[in-house]
Amino acid sequence: MSGSARTFEGMPVDDGGPVFREPWEAQAFALAVELQEQGVFTRREWAEQLGRAIAEAQARGDPDRGDTYYRHWLAALEALVTAKGLATDRLLDQYRERVREEYRRLHEHDHDHDSGCEHDDGHDRP
Repeated sequence: MSGSARTFEGMPVDDGGPVFREPWEAQAFALAVELQEQGVFTRREWAEQLGRAIAEAQARGDPDRGDTYYRHWLAALEALVTAKGLATDRLLDQYRERVREEYRRLHEHDHDHDSGCEHDDGHDRP
């Protein structure tokens, strides 16, 4: 990403710019901006697809509290890279499964030993 961080309507921000709760949110943000800068899709295409992703989530009951914003961002990004022929649904499904497997692998230790730590931090996990 070149220059200062860009923000978009509805994006969680503070005085320092975009706010990310998880590393994947920042990665999805950076990838979408980079693909836009490379001309893979226009800002208008992005805005329309993100709007559709948010509307679809709300229709499924998303309470729209802001904590799922980057899930909509990721859904829009996946839809655009599929529409542009950069990835197939099958390839995206394979990546999703690899992410889930890695998450389980990284967190199985947490469940094998009672550390006394509470792991329910309110974040959805893959």
